[in-house]
Amino acid sequence: MESNQKNYSLPIAMMFALFFMIAFVTGLPSPMGVIVAKQFGASNFESQLGFLGNFLAYAFMGIPAGIMLKKYGYKKTALAAIAVGFVGVSVQFLSGQVGSFSVYLAGAFISGFSMCMLNTVVNPMLNTLGGGGNKGNQLIQFGGSINSIGATITPMLVGWLMGAEAGRTIGKANPALFLALGIFALAFIVLRFVTIPEPHLETATERSVKHSHSPLSFRHFILGAIAIFIYVGTEIGIPSTANLFMTASKTAANAGLGIDATTAGSIVGIYWLLMLVGRLTGGAIGSKVSSKTMLITVSLLGLIFILAAIFSPITSTITLPVLGTEVPISIVFLVLCGLCTSIMWGGIFNLAVEGLGKYTAAASGIFMVMVCGGGIVPLFQGYVSDHFGYLSSYWVMFACLGYMLFYGLIGSKNVNKDIPVE
Repeated sequence: MESNQKNYSLPIAMMFALFFMIAFVTGLPSPMGVIVAKQFGASNFESQLGFLGNFLAYAFMGIPAGIMLKKYGYKKTALAAIAVGFVGVSVQFLSGQVGSFSVYLAGAFISGFSMCMLNTVVNPMLNTLGGGGNKGNQLIQFGGSINSIGATITPMLVGWLMGAEAGRTIGKANPALFLALGIFALAFIVLRFVTIPEPHLETATERSVKHSHSPLSFRHFILGAIAIFIYVGTEIGIPSTANLFMTASKTAANAGLGIDATTAGSIVGIYWLLMLVGRLTGGAIGSKVSSKTMLITVSLLGLIFILAAIFSPITSTITLPVLGTEVPISIVFLVLCGLCTSIMWGGIFNLAVEGLGKYTAAASGIFMVMVCGGGIVPLFQGYVSDHFGYLSSYWVMFACLGYMLFYGLIGSKNVNKDIPVE
């Protein structure tokens, strides 16, 4: 086993790099939304269209990506995903050259196809490269941590690159886009020339088998799929709208805080850093605390943080350590939500697929489709913020967290145990 593990060290490293890229590219629409709001005069609603384009691709590609994985295997699916990602980021770069908002949205949409395919590949591939069991799970946890690092770096890096408000253009983000292109190119070359084990390739006979039920036959899975849709939108919406709130001018019709983009990006980065802390903590206690208990706890805590953010006076401020920036305490409560959203995906997924047996693989594809909520929910929050103000838009997030609390308490119970799953 040791020799096999050594042989796979390079593709494992590339999978870690792709975990980073999933978070990096998925996180781009947040700071890019600040850029397009300035460069193209986009409203809060329009600035969230990048997320919509990125995540809407999941609705189209979730199930096909799962089919590709079974039919063509890890390697070919991963190579196709990397190639699509390269094209998507290239189109976003091109949007800066031609100064087109539409081209930027097209790039975000193409990138979304890649992120969906990569999400379908990297978790099972790392598990396989690790030989399954504890080692495979350990590699996935490491990959998840690297994913959080990528999400932390994105708003900080792009915020630093865009600089003063007057100079915010997509062209300023080019170094970040070049970094993404370079990692994609390197990962493609490495994976092209290494051998990857393919234990889960389906035969033609296996593909022809028809089942009498599906994951949609289970109530707790349907409610869990809705929870995933809402969760991804919540995870994205909380920091993205906070970024818009902080960087918007104090004199604008929808008044913001007038904080420079570099500082705001660093503050949003803390949200993603707290997600890393939450994931590491969740992994450490996961063997002792149930997914149900964890989901209920973080949903309740998130509801408290959101209420505190909405009702805290803007005049009540706090100076952030290290950054030395004075911000309303509302922003601190929003950033702290990163601790709550960190472990929700795993908790919802585990509860939703419990008792599904042979339908679990199909359930995973449906879950990928529901990730499109990451584009739709923030878009709706952006619409609310345009009409009722930034902090008032967090009632949307409050409702989302309320649903996840309901799912943890009631909706996650399997009431369809009579369906055969062997």
